[in-house]
Amino acid sequence: MTGSDFEDSLNALRPKLHRYCARMTGSAIDGEDLLQDTLVKALRARSDGERIDNLEAWLLRIAHNNCLDFLRSKSRRTIVTLTEELEVTPFSDTEIAAFSFRMFAQLPELQRCTVILKDVLGHSIEEISSIAECTPAAAKSALQRGRAALRRLAQLGDDARLPLMSDADRQKIAAYVGHFRNGEFDAIRALLAEEVRLDLVNRLRLEGRDKIGLYFTRYGEETKWRFTLGAVEGQPTMLVYDAQGPMEKPAHFVLIDWQGDRIAAIRDFLFAPYVLEAIDWVRLG
Repeated sequence: MTGSDFEDSLNALRPKLHRYCARMTGSAIDGEDLLQDTLVKALRARSDGERIDNLEAWLLRIAHNNCLDFLRSKSRRTIVTLTEELEVTPFSDTEIAAFSFRMFAQLPELQRCTVILKDVLGHSIEEISSIAECTPAAAKSALQRGRAALRRLAQLGDDARLPLMSDADRQKIAAYVGHFRNGEFDAIRALLAEEVRLDLVNRLRLEGRDKIGLYFTRYGEETKWRFTLGAVEGQPTMLVYDAQGPMEKPAHFVLIDWQGDRIAAIRDFLFAPYVLEAIDWVRLG
């Protein structure tokens, strides 16, 4: 496999890897960060000559270890679930779609891992035990317990998380959204920090106010979007909707990081639609 073919294979697996990382961490945004780290490590390992027999399983093992390191660094506590042995039926596609990332995050790590790998990504118990580095019996037991725990959590409900922000922060993001709605991109450019960073997720990264001007020009040329204030996973966000479609769910979203009154970073998920799967979001404007 050539270097170009290898990178194409990595890109094709991005949605699967994100499904895993997002559910393991309980966050679509953190999941994307860990996905990026997984791909960087994969490219480095291949350049070092590491042998790869099963690319998907190999990548999931890297992603799994990244997620465990992340969770341990955050010292997240998990719920204690059922201890008796159970036989629990697999989830339907409808059930899986209804479980938010936050529900998955409440499962102990091995239960979370096995449910995602089996019921979301379709791996066998043998493959799961290899990726999670446990016995097949332990994987099967964790899978049954995880299924039971998720069904219990679903009965409790899972309301969208609202952001906690000051009036000043709300005014800043509301002004940003207002400028987008009105096509006032020069007003946005005036707010950019000198070393502002743009991450057009899954497409390109740029740094410096002089280099990201085309980003706003392209948005200015498009008429298919409409913009509103919202929150994703509790973070103030610009939600972007299809101008011709219903306002039932955003097409993508944009996160803004501020440094005082200056825009320090823009993270736009236009080219990463997989991030929207089961994400916690709320419209505020």
